[in-house]
Amino acid sequence: MKTIGLIGGMSWESSAVYYDLINKKVRELLGGFHSCKSILLTVDFDKIVALQHEEEWETLDNMMVKAAQQLERAGSDIIVL
Repeated sequence: MKTIGLIGGMSWESSAVYYDLINKKVRELLGGFHSCKSILLTVDFDKIVALQHEEEWETLDNMMVKAAQQLERAGSDIIVL
């Protein structure tokens, strides 16, 4: 099974929903007590909102790239934002 890297925190509420949906699908497909192999890295949404209002798109891009690189170093096979 591949390890899913999740960049969360675009709101913690949505991150919880995605985690729930992914695990329910894994259980549906594999049965039993299976769950996804995953690594969740959350970002501070307040910082994201501030950078959006300031139109600091390059800074936002760099934040997401760094988050993805952290997940990759931690062992993620795929990354979902």
